[in-house]
Amino acid sequence: MGRARIAAPVGNMSGSDSLRVTIHVDGGARGNPGPAGAGVVVQCRDDDVILHQAGLFLGRATNNVAEYSALVAGLKAAAQLGADDVECLSDSELMVKQMNGEYRVKNERLREFYDQAQQLQGKFSRFSIRHIRREKNEEADKLVNMAINRRSNVEDAAE
Repeated sequence: MGRARIAAPVGNMSGSDSLRVTIHVDGGARGNPGPAGAGVVVQCRDDDVILHQAGLFLGRATNNVAEYSALVAGLKAAAQLGADDVECLSDSELMVKQMNGEYRVKNERLREFYDQAQQLQGKFSRFSIRHIRREKNEEADKLVNMAINRRSNVEDAAE
């Protein structure tokens, strides 16, 4: 998967007193709803080392549930790594606008994920989420497809 190295961090790898990460998240469903997966890539912003990556098989879900599942999984991973400055990148414009307060979350199922993500983001001293084009989210997308194709979770996949 790409040129970045995968590392199992011990403490903060950047040498400074804060761990700054970028989380790429993606979700997808084949059919809506249908077999679904979530992809997460957590990368250190100081040296581009991939600290965590995973594809999660979700069973039958909607695309929006898959997108939020990826976000929650990414935020949990960043918290477990001890990150305190988090930038999250997603190609889901709906989710990004909901998380930034531009759109309301009307769907009750999505509201559960939204509330969980809001709670998790409070663990970080700095948090931002922004929309990126799908082409800029290829690694997370690959993990989504690997999980759906295998119908199982893919942890720290190298290919």
